[in-house]
Amino acid sequence: MNKTRLGSRPKSHSPDSKPGLAARKAATRLLSTVVDKKTSLDGLLDPAGGNPAFRALEPVDRSLVRAILLSALRHRCHIEAALSQMLDRPLPAGARALSHLLHVAAAQILYLDVPDRAAVDLAVEQAQSDPRNRRFAALVNAVLRRLAREKEKLLPRIVSSTRNAPAWFIERLSAAYGDRVEAILAAHATEPPLDLTTKQDPEIWADRLGGIVLPTGSVRLPALKGPLTELPGFAEGQWWVQDAAASIPARLFGRIDGQRVADLCAAPGGKTAQLALAGAKVTAVDLSHNRLGRLRENLERLGLEAQCVQTNVLDWQPEEPFDAVLLDAPCSSTGTVRRHPDIPWTKSLEDIEKLAALQERLLRHALTLVRSGGVVVFSNCSLDPLEGEAVVQRVLTSHPQAVRLPVKAQQWSGLEGMVTAAGDIRTTPDMLPDDNPQLSGMDGFFACVIARPE
Repeated sequence: MNKTRLGSRPKSHSPDSKPGLAARKAATRLLSTVVDKKTSLDGLLDPAGGNPAFRALEPVDRSLVRAILLSALRHRCHIEAALSQMLDRPLPAGARALSHLLHVAAAQILYLDVPDRAAVDLAVEQAQSDPRNRRFAALVNAVLRRLAREKEKLLPRIVSSTRNAPAWFIERLSAAYGDRVEAILAAHATEPPLDLTTKQDPEIWADRLGGIVLPTGSVRLPALKGPLTELPGFAEGQWWVQDAAASIPARLFGRIDGQRVADLCAAPGGKTAQLALAGAKVTAVDLSHNRLGRLRENLERLGLEAQCVQTNVLDWQPEEPFDAVLLDAPCSSTGTVRRHPDIPWTKSLEDIEKLAALQERLLRHALTLVRSGGVVVFSNCSLDPLEGEAVVQRVLTSHPQAVRLPVKAQQWSGLEGMVTAAGDIRTTPDMLPDDNPQLSGMDGFFACVIARPE
């Protein structure tokens, strides 16, 4: 079969009024903003302050746009490889709008429960309504119809032969994890499950919600399809959403009931809630007024308390030192690609290096906030050792009052492999395997326990 050629004449275009067209246009615009302008997808999809084209849509169309973008970014390299096989030569170098349009349509055809005909027809309609793409409308029609016909045989071949991440990201993973890269990338291509931290009785809640209990004590459910707020226990404040890996750092303190604990960079408050539930007297510190407001709302729903302080952590000088400090530092978030597939396309090695420098400053300051004999837990959700092991090593080498307290693997039955030779925590997305892909994996996290000796 001959491959599709560029330059065919389009059919005459119809008015911009077809149902579903506005959603596809919004998805294409946002995909361009993420990929070309390195803009975070979360901000664009924020219901209050997000992209105007997205906020103007009806709720059902917003859900569709979100699903399209998550699939288009999660499988971006596979989609690119599949589209390239539909053409006899690459798209013109400047045809970015055309490329994004094709990616949005291909994401529907290959990965979403959208009728192929609807995805194709709306993409053609969109091309005809855009002066930049109008001359390519016939090409769009031919490429996507062929993709729909051949996807069953094409996609497995593409997946087996194409690494689904940008080169810089694969290089960083390869340097850190060697032959585990393929397993990590495979985990990134899978929609993540929903993990909950319960206030009590995880076994009971797992049974009630149809989930399983993980070695962390978290309750895991398959990816949620309906509103989170309608699940049993939400309104009553019996649980909160928190990836299993994200629940680990707060557990590293051991018993902290009655202790004064500072949670730095605390919002949205999952770890704050853990510390408060454990009986600590918690001070939650965050720079963002809005994020701290959400933290307060979360604590109110859960019936938990913490003192909230809005300030720059680096400028904060409390009147007396704390018994313990949790610093979950700002990072590249490369450990959360399953949930945020835009990250490999919006971050870079330069971002990682800048964030690592900030983390080191934050960790050094955190050590000044804890009393002699107290403990600091440093953590972040990056997969890159530059933001974890390297930061800790520099601080421990130069700080006269900082000593690593190694985590004991035997205390983490079922997750012994996450404890490093140095005694730190390092989780990766390929951990917690399960026969059901919807119940497997976890976020990438790093955590280290550091003490100030008496």
